[in-house]
Amino acid sequence: MEAILDTRRHLIPFRGTLLPQIFTRTLVIGAGVAGLRAALAAAEHGEVILVCKRGERDSSSAWAQGGIAAVLSPEDSVEAHVADTLAAGADLCDEPAVRALAEDGPRAIEELVGWGMRLDRDPEGAPALGLEGGHSAPRIVHTDGDATGAELVRCLWARVRTTPAIRVFDECFALDLLTPSDAPGAPCLGAITHHARYGLQVLWAPATILATGGAGVLWRETTNPPAATGDGLAMAFRAGATLADLAFMQFHPTALYLAGASRALISEAVRGEGAVLVDRAGHRFMPGFDPRAELAPRDVVARAIVARLAQTGDTSVFLDARRVPAFAERFPSIARMLATFGIDPAADLIPVRPAAHYMIGGVRTDLEGRSSVPGLYAVGEASCTGVNGANRLASNSLLEGLVFGRRAGLACAEAAGAPASPPATINSTIPDSDRGALDTADVRSSLRSAMWRNVGLERAGPRLRDATEMIDFWSRYTLDKVFDGPADWETQNMLLVGALVARAALWREESRGCHWRADAPEPREDAHVHDLWVRGRAEPDTQRVASSPQPAAQP
Repeated sequence: MEAILDTRRHLIPFRGTLLPQIFTRTLVIGAGVAGLRAALAAAEHGEVILVCKRGERDSSSAWAQGGIAAVLSPEDSVEAHVADTLAAGADLCDEPAVRALAEDGPRAIEELVGWGMRLDRDPEGAPALGLEGGHSAPRIVHTDGDATGAELVRCLWARVRTTPAIRVFDECFALDLLTPSDAPGAPCLGAITHHARYGLQVLWAPATILATGGAGVLWRETTNPPAATGDGLAMAFRAGATLADLAFMQFHPTALYLAGASRALISEAVRGEGAVLVDRAGHRFMPGFDPRAELAPRDVVARAIVARLAQTGDTSVFLDARRVPAFAERFPSIARMLATFGIDPAADLIPVRPAAHYMIGGVRTDLEGRSSVPGLYAVGEASCTGVNGANRLASNSLLEGLVFGRRAGLACAEAAGAPASPPATINSTIPDSDRGALDTADVRSSLRSAMWRNVGLERAGPRLRDATEMIDFWSRYTLDKVFDGPADWETQNMLLVGALVARAALWREESRGCHWRADAPEPREDAHVHDLWVRGRAEPDTQRVASSPQPAAQP
């Protein structure tokens, strides 16, 4: 066990002085909402390099159908948004982070409108506000019904492209963060990257922001894009950063379930407009599971679906949206997607079941994104500020990226100075190995199946132990090899993150939020803590849930 968690420091061997050297004041790795907003904030103080692993639209942000939660109505309040978020988080939210999120929401929406983001409007011209699960009042803004993420990303990219201080490195894979030593407290000085055209490069920066998104691709069934392989979590862990709350992967309750089709998301907003969940016999089962029925938080709805499937032996339940008025006008993107499979939501039931959706755990940070490694920040789904607790409230994620991306970008830029020369000589002397003896695609497939089967929505100690043993076995002959391309590096990152998630789920002997164990179905008071994972330690440290601001945990 200890060997896996003390994995080698870098994925590949390199001599830093022999590689192209590029300098910037702030390096942002990842180009979803959090990364784009962080880059824009940092650019107010100096040069920024924005590293994008794949295309502009290949982030979870761009795929988001749900909206942005913000208090915009006089009938709503910041206190209500805070209370709803705390309730969904199952007593694991850090309240200062929740307050920062809710209080900054209106400003974030006003800023986006000023930058040209289109919002759906009511007849009086005000932003139309939707209701989603776990919210006590309508506070969700949308674009074109179900295309909010795409419009938000378009708006931010338009702003980035007209900001001279930001350079974009597209098709650029970040392999590892650079530190002058492995000693605790060694600062992050940038990253080694692989550009599709130019090969390996060293990007030096006194401030680096990880905005690499989540790790949904670790599970066989996920709503995430292919890029969500946990790269940032793995890089940060290898560099000595503290990771937190990794047991908490949120499973979205309503992913389309059709053989051969990707697990496309059916937005929470569809249930907010009146769609209900039924089994194959047409029985509506949510009212018997929770008084909030279909508008209960995601973890509750997902568990109810799994329980119903266990009772019926079916492979899916169904979303009945036949009574949702003007479905195609309200949710045009979903309607077009369903039409490709011959499903008309005005006449047909939609087969759905849960799929891995949002990584709540991540790099432990303070409210300005600072990690336990000096010079390293994390934002969005790659981070863990404590804002989501044990279960994220619907439509808080885009807001989280906007609010904490801005805070981290401003904080790191104000603290950073531009390096004029390489600040350290950094080499990696990994022994070479047989590069052609392993089919990493098969390793990846096996890992995803094991995670879905053993570390999925319903967990138990024996299955979690099986998962850790399997992942450790695959890791022993995969993590010590040297590979030449992004797909292989992603698989190595997935193995490391999978090992951490399985261990965190095994350690947390309770059920809380989206972590549910059949052998420990109730929350435990002594587990009312964040679990903190650091390279080289087989067991986590713990940190009490915050009711007042506190710094990031130190390793």
